[in-house]
Amino acid sequence: MKLHKAGAAAAAALVLALTATACGGDSSDDSGSGGGGKIAIGIKFDQPGLGLKTPDGTFTGFDVDVATYIAKELGYDAKDIEWKQAPSAERENLIANGDVKFVAASYSINDERKQKVDFAGPYFLAHQDLLVRADDNSITKAADLNSKKLCSVTGSTSAQNVKEKLAPKAQLLEQGGYSECLTGLENKTVDALTTDDSILAGYAAQKEHAGKFKLAGLKLSDENYGIGLKKGDTKLLGQINDALKKMESDGSWQKAVTANFGPAGYKNEPAPAIG
Repeated sequence: MKLHKAGAAAAAALVLALTATACGGDSSDDSGSGGGGKIAIGIKFDQPGLGLKTPDGTFTGFDVDVATYIAKELGYDAKDIEWKQAPSAERENLIANGDVKFVAASYSINDERKQKVDFAGPYFLAHQDLLVRADDNSITKAADLNSKKLCSVTGSTSAQNVKEKLAPKAQLLEQGGYSECLTGLENKTVDALTTDDSILAGYAAQKEHAGKFKLAGLKLSDENYGIGLKKGDTKLLGQINDALKKMESDGSWQKAVTANFGPAGYKNEPAPAIG
């Protein structure tokens, strides 16, 4: 009987150990530091220069570089990162549901969003701008769009800002994606494309667009990009802010800006003050 009892106890211990292992299999380590675990990070998959999933399955862009640097400071190697697509409308949900540790996805800080998530940073100051053909010098101010055809994506706040406040007589064409606007701009069916200058610079910097487009440099709004994370996680907020400060001070921030936006001749703002 003693042997049978011992065997039963050992079996029970094994079951408990296996159960604990199964319960601990989350892909993102909640401790805020690495140690062999994985970390899930939300980025855009379709924004050249910021967050782009390439045909070979790799990820490139300024937001990717920033997120990778932060992850490293939290204790995770690049191979430990699980990139998750974070469309604009889903960013808050991904954070609230715990699907990602944080989001770095051209995520402008504003009062409405701060009711739902906390923001580390800002780590980049962008401006709404216009992309025009490289040989077009007819648009030097927003009012010049009153006689022009303006393209943006459906539901874009940038397009509405121009239409409602800056150039009410502009002919607005809304497309499903920026690629369609770029095709129209190249084919001269539209005269300008509007969104954040960082996004425009990313498209203009692509090899297939080299020399075709330029930014108008109008700075029609201020867009402070922040790292979105779950509300109340002050420890992670402080860790990310520390990482961002280090990235700027050691030169990695400017290196990432130059690598991702430089080919478009983009004149970026200095790194903004953190916090």
